[in-house]
Amino acid sequence: MKIASWNVNSLNVRLPQLQQWLQDFAPDVVGLQETKLEDHRFPDGALAELGYRSVFHGQKTYNGVALLARGRSLDEVQVAIPGFEDAQARAIAATVDGVRIVNLYVVNGQDLGTDKYAYKLRWLDAVHDWVADELQRHPRLVVLGDFNIAPDDRDVHDPAVWNDGHILTSAAERAALQKLLALGLHDGFRLHHDDAGVFSWWDYRQAAFRRNLGLRIDLTLVSDALRGTTEDAGIDRTPRTWDRASDHAPAWVALG
Repeated sequence: MKIASWNVNSLNVRLPQLQQWLQDFAPDVVGLQETKLEDHRFPDGALAELGYRSVFHGQKTYNGVALLARGRSLDEVQVAIPGFEDAQARAIAATVDGVRIVNLYVVNGQDLGTDKYAYKLRWLDAVHDWVADELQRHPRLVVLGDFNIAPDDRDVHDPAVWNDGHILTSAAERAALQKLLALGLHDGFRLHHDDAGVFSWWDYRQAAFRRNLGLRIDLTLVSDALRGTTEDAGIDRTPRTWDRASDHAPAWVALG
């Protein structure tokens, strides 16, 4: 099963690219973030024509998440983090062929010391508790999405800038990610690659993609029960080269 995560940064704009990528890359399961569509506008019919079933949780203009599965059903769907009051559409989960998939669009946080940063840390605490519960019921678990956290210095283009005092790399954010991993999750990419300088997001400004000034903030985390079945993982940079591209590239993990 090939499982991917892609922040499309507006599905209304990026639908043709998503359709092309689904045909070219042929993932079995995809988590989308930043769909930026209300549910009644989600293009489930267009995706069904490519063989993908969809579940989604959206809102107008901002946020929005979805899960797609090729030729498989999406069961036990959970929309939003249970027990956490949140007006923003940032989380969805479903079971596909016995593998539980949790898709997250983690809060950006704006800057250290802001209300949005405090909300990000509260949100990550709620995710931790939810994932802990999911692991009890679903040992075969994948947690994926745009985490808006670069795990370590290998995942940033300039560690002198992206440091403990910077959003997306602050000590508290990285500690929250490590706390989540400590539940028994593993960074799929790092199971197979030690390389520095492999990124999934590049700013639209300053020719950042051409200069590879990026961050790896899109992650595919696999549980202990799936670690031994993980055959490979990576970042597909191809869609980032297309016209009107999302600023993110898809991250993926392949399970045997």
